[in-house]
Amino acid sequence: MSPKFAKDQPTGFVNRVEKVAIVGAGGSIGSYFTKSLLATGKHQVTALARAGSSAKLAEGVHRVTIDYNNESTLVEALKGQDFLVITLGIGARLDGNNAEAKLVNAAAKAGVPYVMPNAYGPDPLNANLVGDTFTSTRDVIEELGVSSWIALSTGFWYEWSVACEGYDRFGIDFDTRTVTFFDDGKEIVTTSTWEQCGRALASLLSLKRLPEDENDNGPTVDTWANKVAYISSFNVSQKDMFESAKRVTGTSDKDWTVEYVKSETRYKESVEAMKKGDMAAFVRQLYTRVFFPTGEGDHSKHGLANAVLGLPEENIDEATKESLRLVKTGVLSYATRG
Repeated sequence: MSPKFAKDQPTGFVNRVEKVAIVGAGGSIGSYFTKSLLATGKHQVTALARAGSSAKLAEGVHRVTIDYNNESTLVEALKGQDFLVITLGIGARLDGNNAEAKLVNAAAKAGVPYVMPNAYGPDPLNANLVGDTFTSTRDVIEELGVSSWIALSTGFWYEWSVACEGYDRFGIDFDTRTVTFFDDGKEIVTTSTWEQCGRALASLLSLKRLPEDENDNGPTVDTWANKVAYISSFNVSQKDMFESAKRVTGTSDKDWTVEYVKSETRYKESVEAMKKGDMAAFVRQLYTRVFFPTGEGDHSKHGLANAVLGLPEENIDEATKESLRLVKTGVLSYATRG
């Protein structure tokens, strides 16, 4: 495909992303995306929501009701949008409604230039870590040939993972003061806070859409067309996170029970437990796999976009405190383990 430049676009072309449609604008990561986009003052944000949705939306967000069983509602909602951001909870992805596929097809019919698929987490190009859901969506977008996809790979969300259901996720259980290290606990993985995710998207969509001409070498939205933008807050090990947990809680090693397990053993046991109906085991399976001693969980090796997007360095202790606050206030809650 030949390079695209702003100077070659039709009369009336605006070289920036103005209109952003978000699916899941009131959800875990979607609310941070929305907040950060609105804070720039550069974007009109439209939330696509099902009828009867009770999700609270930030002031200034335009809500449009959609019906996944009526494609015309999707296409109409997406007409004129410059960018579609898809965030779907696990329930929506497993309900058999094929919501993401329907959104991708509607975006093509509506002529949306860019689509961000639901691929927030570990490296979406590594099916060993995340399965093939993203690659299937990517292939459909490319086959349709209308939109470009841009994936935002963040690693597992830090607040979501360190204190909430900690045993099943990063292995740190604040309630029982137990830490379960996988192998030696020193495997480095990428993790990002929700605030960093929001900043990343807002910064990306505040860039010019296209380079002005062949002499414009600055970053643009199109720099990441059909690519993955890798970001992070912390590239850390379980032991790094445990040190933060102790600092934040004012505890020491003697206050905690420390366990070591083989990551491969824990993974296999989680797979078997899931087959028997233990849904918490699915989470253990995903998280344990990222900590395999293979380097796959650290996506900084792919090159981070942090510097280009102007993302700040963060304090891991502040992020740990925030995770504990979200749990304490009930924003994040523990699921019952099977």
